[in-house]
Amino acid sequence: MRKSAPYLFLGQTTSLCETCLALVPAKVTAEDGCVFYLKRCPEHGVQKTLISDDIAYWKSQRDWLKPGDRPLAPQTRTDHGCPYDCGLCPDHEQHSCLAIIEINDACNLSCPVCFAESSIKRDTQRSLTEIEAMLDAVVASEGEPDLVQISGGEPTIHPRFFEILTAAKARPIRHLMINTNGVRIAREPGFVERLAEFMPGFEVYLQFDSLRREALMDLRGADLTRVRIEALEALERLNISTTLVVTLKKGVNEGDIADIVRFALKWRCVRGVTFQPIQDAGRNDGYDALKNRMVLSEVRREIAGAGVFALEDMIPLPCNPDQICIGYGLRNGETVAPITALLPRDILVDAAPNSVTFEGYPELRERVFNLLSLSTAQADTSDKLAEVLCCLPDAVVPEGLAYENTFRVVVMQFLDRFNFDIATVKRSCVHFVQPDGQIIPFDTFNTFYRPGAAGARSLARAKGAAR
Repeated sequence: MRKSAPYLFLGQTTSLCETCLALVPAKVTAEDGCVFYLKRCPEHGVQKTLISDDIAYWKSQRDWLKPGDRPLAPQTRTDHGCPYDCGLCPDHEQHSCLAIIEINDACNLSCPVCFAESSIKRDTQRSLTEIEAMLDAVVASEGEPDLVQISGGEPTIHPRFFEILTAAKARPIRHLMINTNGVRIAREPGFVERLAEFMPGFEVYLQFDSLRREALMDLRGADLTRVRIEALEALERLNISTTLVVTLKKGVNEGDIADIVRFALKWRCVRGVTFQPIQDAGRNDGYDALKNRMVLSEVRREIAGAGVFALEDMIPLPCNPDQICIGYGLRNGETVAPITALLPRDILVDAAPNSVTFEGYPELRERVFNLLSLSTAQADTSDKLAEVLCCLPDAVVPEGLAYENTFRVVVMQFLDRFNFDIATVKRSCVHFVQPDGQIIPFDTFNTFYRPGAAGARSLARAKGAAR
């Protein structure tokens, strides 16, 4: 008698061997409501990896896909095939929604978790000339880049940090962000006042992993609780737009997710929280994939537990639905009116910006009016809402609302040796800018192209075999 397979075969993709990081075929399978990759490496055998613990949400991600926005010009040729032609090569399907410029390797912390392997023992600082060339590369690729993030290392300790921000603001960048651990913001008098000079169109991406000492010791090697609060107090004083960014390690801080969402709403300056499950790249001390790996669907469920966004409010981001899940809301103090679930999917995926109106969505209109009591005349409209909510049609956003009236929660799941998928990496919209003008997806850069990356040998073999 024939036997049924112990799983449902959903399809096929190309992933990575989790040992040698060579490209390998992978079956996409479903069991008990979960989605897995079943990989087969000729050298290292079969590997089974959890991709999602919510098959319904995983299936829905395909429904949110929209055509990609291409960069103005590629920087490399397509010779060896993805992921060996970065970047961006002509075969990449998405422009740089977020372009990251690393200005140094130096840092004032040595975190056990750091995909860049920065530390207090490293002292490399890129020159202003080199950094300006990187900024120019983004502008050449994007025209008017949506979002540029100045990162490191710890960018605030660069000796020409404020000159770098000035150079960035002199270019047609719509929104500028710094990625920081907050130490200098918290401890240096006058530092936050200098940051405020770059508003509007400026934001602080503040490392904020937990409210508990134990979790911070595991992830950062130091109890930074007081530093985080002092940094927030300084940013709050001048109402500098801030996003809290949480690196998630299962068994360490996933229980803090709901608390951090609620905590964020106590601060006027905080525009949202971004949760990033650990990408297994760079320095990742004490990481056990069987115990510590966390998938997007798990994070989404924990966010719903905060009572701010329901599960249906947390939708796939149309430009890259496999990697990014987002909930947008409009806020009045600590009260949030979610809006993403009120908009039909085709409005976000298919509609031209001017084909819909705020008036055309009475439930959304009523929710917003009830929340804000039409008090938007007092809002600071210098940061236009439509300019920073890039995936919402302009006309759906009621006129007069500013970025200060928003709150968002994002799950950003990067690819690594476990969940790598060719189709998803082609849609990657978070990219690292290189001094030579290349622009490389976050996922492939940290896995293959960053100096010392685990996949560097696989990359070299693939390019060598093609010669």
